[in-house]
Amino acid sequence: MTPFTVLAGRAVALRRAQLDTDQIIPARFLRKPRGNGYGGFLFHDVAAAEAGFPVRPGAGEILLAGANFGCGSSREGAVYALVDAGFRCVVAPSFGDIFAANAAKNGLLTVALAEAAEVPEGPLTVDLPAQRIRAADGREWEFEIDPFRKTCLLEGLDDIGLTLRHADALAAFAAARPRWTQPGDGG
Repeated sequence: MTPFTVLAGRAVALRRAQLDTDQIIPARFLRKPRGNGYGGFLFHDVAAAEAGFPVRPGAGEILLAGANFGCGSSREGAVYALVDAGFRCVVAPSFGDIFAANAAKNGLLTVALAEAAEVPEGPLTVDLPAQRIRAADGREWEFEIDPFRKTCLLEGLDDIGLTLRHADALAAFAAARPRWTQPGDGG
């Protein structure tokens, strides 16, 4: 996973509340292999119903969203679609809990900010180490983040990366186990 430190990018707004994971990526697209990329399916049905829909692949790196963004099912594909479309950060007043957890595990920073509606579209800087968002006009917003999620994002650690940090200890444990507990021993 790519570490997240400071992101200077373009913010695009979709400040609608209650955008659930099925609206972010409809379930029918989840049958496609992940390797093909999910970015083209981001907000597929919502965008098809609305001319000039603002969110599309390459539109920006920061999404300014409404309250309870990513609610609904525990569809990790919603995070894949956002990341594959080029987004690295979503700023909203609140998030679905499972969505926020999936986002952190896939390198997508979710910033829960009560003043999210004040954050403007256009150039923004999201500084994770300082826990600040800066607009081009000089306005700034501080945000809170769980320390563990922050560390994982800063170091680019997903669940596998976290486990591999303990590879030596795991190997030592496995080597010290009695032979009869070893896999394939039949005993």
